[in-house]
Amino acid sequence: MQMTDNLRGALMMMGSMLFFTVNDAFMKSLSDELPLFQALFLRGILTSALLFLLARNMGKLKWNLPRRDWNLIAIRTAAEMAAAYFFLTALFNMPIANATAILQALPLAITLVGAMFFGEAVGWRRLTAIIIGFCGVLMIVRPGAEGFNAYSIYALISVAAVTVRDLAARRLSRDVPSMTVALTAAVGVTLFAGVSSAFIDWAPVTGKVTLQLGAASVMVIGGYIFSVTAMRHGEIAMVAPFRYTSLLWALLLGLVIFAEWPKPLTLIGAAIVVGTGVYTFYRERRRQADAGRQAIAVALRPR
Repeated sequence: MQMTDNLRGALMMMGSMLFFTVNDAFMKSLSDELPLFQALFLRGILTSALLFLLARNMGKLKWNLPRRDWNLIAIRTAAEMAAAYFFLTALFNMPIANATAILQALPLAITLVGAMFFGEAVGWRRLTAIIIGFCGVLMIVRPGAEGFNAYSIYALISVAAVTVRDLAARRLSRDVPSMTVALTAAVGVTLFAGVSSAFIDWAPVTGKVTLQLGAASVMVIGGYIFSVTAMRHGEIAMVAPFRYTSLLWALLLGLVIFAEWPKPLTLIGAAIVVGTGVYTFYRERRRQADAGRQAIAVALRPR
């Protein structure tokens, strides 16, 4: 089988989701060993150091940027801090598959916010899919139901934070290196966690904990590199849907490592979210193809 750019991008995206989900599993496994802010701070130090060395060796550090880009980077970094805190808090207190399932609403949220605040075109089909998708989220969260975990709200807040983060990143100038943005975010999260950890009692760091933190840092960087490579190799509309493989990894890791398995209603809700998300990507691809054909038709029209 020929390795096309789209196939290579899809494989890279699946790999990035594996890396990110394994990182989540390592961090969740630390919840019984370290307080959240201590774990986030120690992982941040390792991640920031490794990212800096990698970016410097690749020549991808650039600090002389326009004020507009720095403002967007600041917004993105603040959103990254919020996303890290709220998602990891949820992850420490609920099954990994449930937290990951809620996070799958991200593409729907980005599409909706893009339409509401930035005038991006969203037809009635995609709008209907977004509404159905958020109904799927409610099936996962089940507010008011018996056994409801309030930390599901934290996961939803993390979706909002990541939406702001990704929309800010989309508006950065093309000459801003991704590594510079990633390193700035990593340092911001580390400083936030470091200041917050000064107000808590630290737990002893054993050899096992050190290995887990190191592995989590490597997984985060691996996920970032794979995701960037994926988006540069294939078409976004073809590659992005493979983000949903993170839910499969989360289900597997939750079962094998934490002996967790979501309730049937959660699985149905997750399937709805994933299905509507894939449909929105499909409609976006169709819209872009139709726009391309219309542009060609206009260009070839006799004058």
